[in-house]
Formats: sequence, structure tokens, C-alpha cells
Amino acid sequence: MTETYSQFVSWFRSAAPYIHVHRGKTFVVQIDDSLVYSEIFTDLVHDLALLNSLGIQLVLVYGARHSIEAWLKENDQESTYHDDVRLTDADTMELVKTAAGKLRVEIESKLSMGLGNTPMSNAELRVSSGNYVMAKPAGIIDGVDYQFTGEIRSIDVNAIRSNLDSDEIVLIPPLGYSITGEVFNLSASSLAAQMAIELKADKLIYLIDDEGLHDAEGNVISQLIQTEAEALLQQGSIEESLYLKVAIHACKNGVPRVQLIDRQASGAILQELFTLDGAGTMITASSYDVIRQADGSDIAGILELIEPMEKQGVLVERSREKLELEIGHFTLMQRDNVIIGCAALYPFSEENAAELACFVIHPEYHKQGMGEQLFAMMETIARKNGLKKLFVLTTQAEHWFLERGFSECSLDDLPVEKQDLYNYQRKSRVLTRTID
Repeated sequence: MTETYSQFVSWFRSAAPYIHVHRGKTFVVQIDDSLVYSEIFTDLVHDLALLNSLGIQLVLVYGARHSIEAWLKENDQESTYHDDVRLTDADTMELVKTAAGKLRVEIESKLSMGLGNTPMSNAELRVSSGNYVMAKPAGIIDGVDYQFTGEIRSIDVNAIRSNLDSDEIVLIPPLGYSITGEVFNLSASSLAAQMAIELKADKLIYLIDDEGLHDAEGNVISQLIQTEAEALLQQGSIEESLYLKVAIHACKNGVPRVQLIDRQASGAILQELFTLDGAGTMITASSYDVIRQADGSDIAGILELIEPMEKQGVLVERSREKLELEIGHFTLMQRDNVIIGCAALYPFSEENAAELACFVIHPEYHKQGMGEQLFAMMETIARKNGLKKLFVLTTQAEHWFLERGFSECSLDDLPVEKQDLYNYQRKSRVLTRTID
């Protein structure tokens, strides 16, 4: 096997769990019109086609600010804003409609490409767009008349869901319609957030002008919980404050994850979805899953989780005393401060290997990708500790591990110390996996 082929196989195996987890999920993606008219947009379209082919339901919300600015400048008109919101008079509204319509045609034409030797080859993507968003005037705020700048009144979720279930990509312009036949200019970033909330989307993605949010030292912040994001916003030092505001709003209203990704980085959306480290900055609600090192205060919760499995004979029984001695080897997955998963890593330094043991996900959370997340973390911990091989002893989960790159081996392949502890009555299968 060549090195290139080996790297491809390794990558594909590592991406497989994420492919499984994302299938059937709904993602709302917001893009800026400057991206639509850039050379890199074709790459993004190919990536969106790939996501669609993998069974991910996509809603694409596009903005038109740069196009509107260009049209206003061409027509010798000035842009007027209040609190970073455009004030849209009747003449500007005509330009907004022109810009939004032209963008829709551009995006649909790109999504209709069928270039050979690309993810678009024979894709036959279907795109739907329409008057899914009802709006009303923003009105007069602080004495300022927003005129044809609107606010979202309602979203036709059922119609959008019907199109998504037909494997169509739904395209949403930054426009809203009233029951009196008027058209209103909407903020694309706010529209994307509300769309994700109403659709109960699994992820909201903003493609922004930076690689993510930055800390005081200029480093990219990979993850923030909602409360941390709010504190960061109050500091007033974040350039992408508009996106941070809408991200916080989305998290507060039920969107599990909001991702800020660099629009200029080719393939960034794939990196975010199909690699462990992801891309950009992810913002989650404070109650979202946490994976962390266990400590003595977690023993009761771990016992509660593993005892049913011990009674079924799936796990080797562990006393409280034994667990207290070994707690440093355990990693936990929590949701709302409740332990819903655990795993232990027992290193054998001479063999540069470790045993992955007591791997448990609460039955109520099976088939939700929790096991994949926890396994990925355990592999990362092993890699950071310089280990080159993992092995497991299992009686009932053999296929789960085989599907994640493990292979069957003999008892003689175990570290000598572990061979001496092998329980012949359990007749556990021995599986191993190399850490790349």
C-alpha cells in the first residue's frame, strides 16, 4: 500500500463516523454576496453538492449588502444605516430587489453545473426558492423610520421541510413579503438565525471574513459556550460582533451549534464537518455535551451508568474502591451535568500501547453519534500521550469496534502484563487498532 493510498484510507475511516452522524440532519448556511462573485464560490458549490449527496439537508441564505452598495454607488445614492441596519427607502428597495434577484440567478446557475471529475458530476441538484418568509415593517425606532427595512413575521416551515425531504437545496433571499403585497429588505444574518430556529436545524453556519473569533493574543477561539460568548461580546473587542450576536440568539432559542467559518478558505466547511478538530469558532448552548477528565466526585455517576451493563455481563464488575483507585484513567461525556458516557484508558508504556476499557454510552443516547465523539476523544488522548496502539477486550461490541478500524488479534498480541490478567471465563475477543 502506497503512503498516499494509506493516508486516504486513514482519512476516510476517520471521516466515516461524521458522515453517519450528519446524514439526515438540517444545516442552515449563510453566505455573503461577495463570496458569490468570487473565484472560490465554485469550490463551495462543489462542497455543498457533496453534502447534499451525503443526505444532509441544506438551507442556503444569502446576503446582498455588497451588491446593494455597488448599485447605490452606481446610481449616485448614499447608504444610510442606523445601529448597523440599513434604512431602506422606496428607491433603495428597488435596488435591493434587483440585487437579490440577480444573486439568486447566479447561485442557481452555479448549483446547476455538472462539471466532470468534480463533486458536481451527474449531481443533478434541485434548488427551490420562493416566498417562504413573511415580514412586516421594522417601523420607527428611536425616532428613525426604517421604511422598507423589515422584520420576520413568520416562516413557512412546512413548505421548506417538504422541499428538503425531496432532497432539494432551499435557497432563501434576504427578502420578506407582506400580506398586502409589499416586499421588505431583511438582514441575512438574522434571517439565517431565525430560519435555523424555526426549522430546529442541527447546525447554523456563517461564512465570514475571518478564520473565526480571536482571543486577546490573536489566536482563533475554537469553541465557546453561550455564556462565554456573551461575556466576550460585552467586552466589545470582537470585530465579528454582528455574527456573535445572532449566534448567541440562535443558541438561546434551541440551535445546538453555530459555526463561524472563513469564507475564503477552500474546503473549510468540509473540514468543520468531517474532522475532529473542525474549523473556525463553534458556539454552543451551555447545556451542550461536555467531554472531560473524571475526578473523585464523579464516581457515583459512573457507577450508576455502568452497573446495568455489569449486571448484563457486558462489562467487568468494578467496585467503588477499584473505581476510586482508577478514576484518573476515566474520561466522561456529560449533558446537562449528567454523565451519559464514559471510557477508560490504561497505558502500557513498554509496549507503547493502551487498553480502551469500560466504554459505555447511556442507552437513551445510542445512535446519536455520542460513541463516535467519545471514541475520537480517547484516540486523541492516546495520541497526545505518544501511544501507537489501542486494544479492547469485548464480548458483545465486537462489530462496533471493527467498524471503527479495529481488527481481531490473538491473546499473545496483548502486553504480557495484560495477558496474565485475562479472564478465560469471559472469553473476550481481543481487538487492536494502530493510532495514526
